[in-house]
Amino acid sequence: MEKSIDSFVEYLKEEFQLEDQDLRTYSPLTLAYIGDSIFDLVIRTLLVKHGNCPPQKLHERASRLVKASAQAEMIENLMPVLSEEITIYKRGRNAKSYTKAKNATVSDYRKATGLEALMGYLYLKEDTKRVIELIKTGLDMAESQKKKGQEQA
Repeated sequence: MEKSIDSFVEYLKEEFQLEDQDLRTYSPLTLAYIGDSIFDLVIRTLLVKHGNCPPQKLHERASRLVKASAQAEMIENLMPVLSEEITIYKRGRNAKSYTKAKNATVSDYRKATGLEALMGYLYLKEDTKRVIELIKTGLDMAESQKKKGQEQA
């Protein structure tokens, strides 16, 4: 998948004559804008690649993973494995957004925005390997916590 995304980005840049930009000049909300789509694309791809399923079920499963509270939980789990990337996350988290998620706390919404900004930054930096690595680690940690909770119940 990583090579496919990398070649997609390269092809996109070639076909539209896109030049690299200094990512430090992008607002964190712009990074979150593209990062939201990248995160969603990875999650939807994972769900579809697990097998054919009615679209309503796919939507329900995707919604559980891409909602602000799930993203907030994921970034909390990922904090120990972030390097200098934490700076990008914090810029996104602290950005003053004029919108709010309908079903999320302000704290969860801001953390989710930070995660999306990080995903957008890594994608635009063409570090799709790291995007996938972080999402996989986050999903694995969530699954591990879920199993641990079921064992304790």
